[in-house]
Amino acid sequence: MYLKDGYSLVLKHRKPSIPFVLPTRHLEPPPSSSIPEPHVAQALRRESDVTRALQYFQHVATSTAFKHTPLTYHIMIEKLGSSNVEIDNIHYLLQQMKIEGVPCSEGLFICVLNSYKRAGLGERALKLFYRIKEFGCKPTVKIYNHLLDVLVGEAENRFHVIGAVYENMKGDGLEPNVFTYNILLKALCKNGKVDGACKLLVEMSKRGCVPDKVSYTTVVAGMCRDGRVDEAREAAKRYGVESMVSVCNALVCGLCKEGRIGEVFGLVNEMVEKGIDPDVVSYSSIISCLSDIGEVELSLAVFGQMVRRGCRPNAHTFSSLVKGHFFRGRVGEAVGLWRFMVLEGVRPNVVAYNTLLYGLCCNGNVDNAVMVCNQMEKDWFCRPNVTTYSTIVHGFAQAGDLQGASETWNRMIDRGVRPNVVVYTTMVDVLCKNSMFDQAYRLIDNMVSDGCPPTVVTFNTFIKGLCRGGRVQWALRVVDEMQSYGCFPDIRSYNELLDGLFCANGFREACELIRDLEERKVELNSVTYNTIMCGFSSQGMQELVLQVLGRMLVTGVEPDTVTVNIVIYAYSKLGKVKTAIQVLDKMTAEKELCSDIIAHTSVLWGICNWLSIEEAVVYLNKMLNSGIFPNIVTWNVLVRGFFNKLGHMGPIRILDDILGNG
Repeated sequence: MYLKDGYSLVLKHRKPSIPFVLPTRHLEPPPSSSIPEPHVAQALRRESDVTRALQYFQHVATSTAFKHTPLTYHIMIEKLGSSNVEIDNIHYLLQQMKIEGVPCSEGLFICVLNSYKRAGLGERALKLFYRIKEFGCKPTVKIYNHLLDVLVGEAENRFHVIGAVYENMKGDGLEPNVFTYNILLKALCKNGKVDGACKLLVEMSKRGCVPDKVSYTTVVAGMCRDGRVDEAREAAKRYGVESMVSVCNALVCGLCKEGRIGEVFGLVNEMVEKGIDPDVVSYSSIISCLSDIGEVELSLAVFGQMVRRGCRPNAHTFSSLVKGHFFRGRVGEAVGLWRFMVLEGVRPNVVAYNTLLYGLCCNGNVDNAVMVCNQMEKDWFCRPNVTTYSTIVHGFAQAGDLQGASETWNRMIDRGVRPNVVVYTTMVDVLCKNSMFDQAYRLIDNMVSDGCPPTVVTFNTFIKGLCRGGRVQWALRVVDEMQSYGCFPDIRSYNELLDGLFCANGFREACELIRDLEERKVELNSVTYNTIMCGFSSQGMQELVLQVLGRMLVTGVEPDTVTVNIVIYAYSKLGKVKTAIQVLDKMTAEKELCSDIIAHTSVLWGICNWLSIEEAVVYLNKMLNSGIFPNIVTWNVLVRGFFNKLGHMGPIRILDDILGNG
């Protein structure tokens, strides 16, 4: 199967940056300027299109009428930094400044660092910083602070690098200020070193740098994220900052995270009694928590209280309400809340848009999601980002719609949005669902050349697709190839392989893989054990199923509903029906797991085949009285059992009696 004409761009890379060529002037005398600097600066500022602004910048540079100044370089670099796809050209401009002897100011260097931060290029920011003197700029406390901020904001943990930069700063004889300390506090808390952050607060005071509300809020929030909410409340009292709204909000978020809703409302009441007005962050945190657990009515009540107290909701407030209603399947009400937000004059941000898109896609309204995305593309203040397109691609992928997913992918690339690992993985999934395994494999290869290496999740998605498509041998080779991409298979990789091997009648290979996992002491989970037991059961090896169950319990892996279904079936097939009933009754009595109709149907099959029809009827009535209702498979089992035991007319009379009594 091939992509239709017009959709082959699914494997297309992002558009390359505009080639940047400027003439060098260091060997020529500077020409007399005929175009004033304010004119060029104003023209660059007014041009909203980055490509056209860069073309104008190049045009005036190649003429003899104007030589770019620190101001015009600054404007152009700032404009390039606003577009993540033009980062390379920033480097070229800095090199040009160096060649022409145009000094780089503190403000311009910070502008470049901020551009790298937005693009998630912490490593490049660090390398550039160590060359700062080449561009005629000296490191300052402010520059160090921005560099540290870039590194702290990185998705990849660079804690050891942050410490080295801080030591380098002190080595340069620069005294850290409150902003420096706040960034370090954030880095410590982000890496689970809250106790170290508390010590740093003390060090700040000793060095004559008084902690501010950001300092205290960062530490209290860090404690809450670590599940130390009660300790955080005590720390807030000890520091004397329990009356700070930001600190209270951190505590509210911590209590919400732990589901301690009653205490949340108690804390809010305490705030009001102390004359501390809860703000939009306080209310939005509570509404978000309630929405996450499906308490939409209560979240609306809090929203009403918020409005009555004169606190104006923001986009985050409405996003949480919309999310909660989508979560409960109340699509119409979710869309109504979105419209109400717009009517109230609250401008939706990209997070709000993405929440709406996710809700629409999860409820099968992908076409409406595409319409919303079209609207975003026309909104200059809120353009779609990679999450926007990823959400829609995922919606099409769930429906197995390759054409829709491909169109969205191509739109994303055409608009200069660089795909991330999530959207790449989603495209691998939709290609596999359409049996386009060669294209999926090439797409994974493209990820490396595009600077977005595949993760174990990407490979697991591909392995799953191959196994579902009957290409298990290829899946086995992929597991071996993962290491060349810097990935290592995890337990999910092996679970997919085991399932694929059992489904493809590769029983011997599956057993070899199980032995290999045991020899390498790979920790198995409930899915692994369930897959093995199901594979043995399909081969009629019910005794082995029970042996695997014993191994599972010995290793401390908790069984789930799937485990119980497999085990009940095994006992029933072996004729140990009484044991099957005892296991099922014990599970139901202790309420460890919810028994489902599958287990009860297996028991009924065992009773019909090994005991008597009368006992099957008794057990069926027991099920009905417990609120467990048979499905078509259950009735088929009973009818077949009746025919086998009683002849042609018996089952009809008995079923009439059952249905009459039920």
